Amino acid sequence: MSSEIIHQILEAIEEEAHSRPSPVEFEMAYQARVAIDRIRFAIKTTEQFCPKSNPLREAGLQLLEALQRLETVDRRFQERSRIRGVARQACAEARPLLAMGTSAPMFEPMVHSRGDQIEAATLEL
Repeated sequence: MSSEIIHQILEAIEEEAHSRPSPVEFEMAYQARVAIDRIRFAIKTTEQFCPKSNPLREAGLQLLEALQRLETVDRRFQERSRIRGVARQACAEARPLLAMGTSAPMFEPMVHSRGDQIEAATLEL
């Protein structure tokens, strides 16, 4: 096997490894969604049951800004997860091509780890 083919295989494996969001990223995305729900609840509750005052209005604006920042981070995570999923699929489709004309792929598609199960659960939230 030539060194160029080995290099291509190693690049494909490294790309696959880097294309998956880490467990820490999934945990942070989940915690951001929990915080988003709690901030929304706090905003609704204060608007319904608290008397209108300048300090309360300022607190509401601060909560709204925090909510918008968390939603922006959540959208970015969702976009990266989708992009990485597409890259992972393209990498899996390219594996047989790396076999360079052999009748069978040089290695079987990787079995997805628990991280993919977490990804699916996170994306459904």
